[in-house]
Amino acid sequence: QLQLVESGGGLVQPGGSLTLSCAASGDILDDYAIGWFRQAPGKEREGVSVITKRHSIDYADSVKGRFLILRDNVKNTFSLQMNSLKPEDTAVYSCAAADIDQPSGYYLYYGMKYWGKGTTVTVSS
Repeated sequence: QLQLVESGGGLVQPGGSLTLSCAASGDILDDYAIGWFRQAPGKEREGVSVITKRHSIDYADSVKGRFLILRDNVKNTFSLQMNSLKPEDTAVYSCAAADIDQPSGYYLYYGMKYWGKGTTVTVSS
């Protein structure tokens, strides 16, 4: 069964950058849709960015132009490059994957089947 482990969270100042990574084991990520999600304190989970099984990429409106999702099929990993970070980006970020084919909007709203445990990103001065 696919297992996911995030890394790269931490404290960053507003306007700064941070890259999160997700390492997969147990299966080949190339066969999966992948994504990043976040949950801020007291708020519901939010889909941040996904790559579908058909290689379509989508972002939440709140991060468009600032975040970049990338996958590395050789290393069986994927990442989320976050730039121009804002205090409202503070959240626990989780990587996820799905083995069924759905549109990007479906994943962003409903989430995916396999989840990492999450890594905390704090944007503060």
